[in-house]
Amino acid sequence: MPLWRPSLGPDDWIPLLRQFHSKAAKPLVSLSDGSVEVFREHAFRPAVPAILPKGSLHNLPAVSRWFERDRENGEIWRFNTSYLSPFGKTMVPVEVTQSNKLPSGDLETKFLQQEAHLTDFIEWCEMQAPGPNGTDQRDPGTIRLYLAQASLSDLPGTLRKDLPTPGIVESAGRGDVYNSNIWIGMAPTDTPLHKDPNPNLFVQLAGRKVVRLYEPSVGMEMFRAAQMRTHDTASASFRGAEMMQGEEKKALEDIVWGNDAENPLEAHLNSGDAIFIPRGWWHSIKGVGKGLTASVNWWFR
Repeated sequence: MPLWRPSLGPDDWIPLLRQFHSKAAKPLVSLSDGSVEVFREHAFRPAVPAILPKGSLHNLPAVSRWFERDRENGEIWRFNTSYLSPFGKTMVPVEVTQSNKLPSGDLETKFLQQEAHLTDFIEWCEMQAPGPNGTDQRDPGTIRLYLAQASLSDLPGTLRKDLPTPGIVESAGRGDVYNSNIWIGMAPTDTPLHKDPNPNLFVQLAGRKVVRLYEPSVGMEMFRAAQMRTHDTASASFRGAEMMQGEEKKALEDIVWGNDAENPLEAHLNSGDAIFIPRGWWHSIKGVGKGLTASVNWWFR
């Protein structure tokens, strides 16, 4: 039975969501080695997601130049401010999420996108950093910032050189990069369920992230179920601020990460880990743990 039935009533989405019920996530398989040949044969050409072998991209200069591990807790990552301070006036895109409790007890979330100086974003992250022994000293209610989808082409040349295009991106397909971006925030961070129009190599630079993936047909059913719940008709191909706030974000969160989650493929990424996400595969990404979580991705053809 197809999930998308616009004539359904306001509560008819509930039994549809129950089709995605409580099944364990499957760990994503790693490739046997990080060569272009293996990547092309077992991931790129068949268009299936895969994790690159541990350490395949550990040598990106940004890992050691932009970030450093906390001396007391090696699991917590921070900015290397002495290296990045000369670039503090660089303008970067920042997602701002403000959460407030209403008199009813419900949580109201407001979302906006703006540009900020890199130094201001770094200062905010430092104020939000965990205290001694990893204790969390942050105010859980207020404002959260996420440096999201900052194009490498807009960064100063020195910083661009710290993130050279991986060889498998240059050699597996046509060799052209559609776009490349960095994503940095204080955990927890969240990117709701969506799909990309191009193949995607996603590399974790610092901290940890969890990625859940769904094949195109399953992801589309989940998206449509969320749309039915919210009575929305947003495009599945062109996603904007609507997926970052309000009822749609809550619906996608429940479907992907809640008790009703369909059994996804799941990858746990640490610094230096990389995952290939084929075109059209739906995915949602969470930054977990404490301290900074930072990533870079290349969309290529």
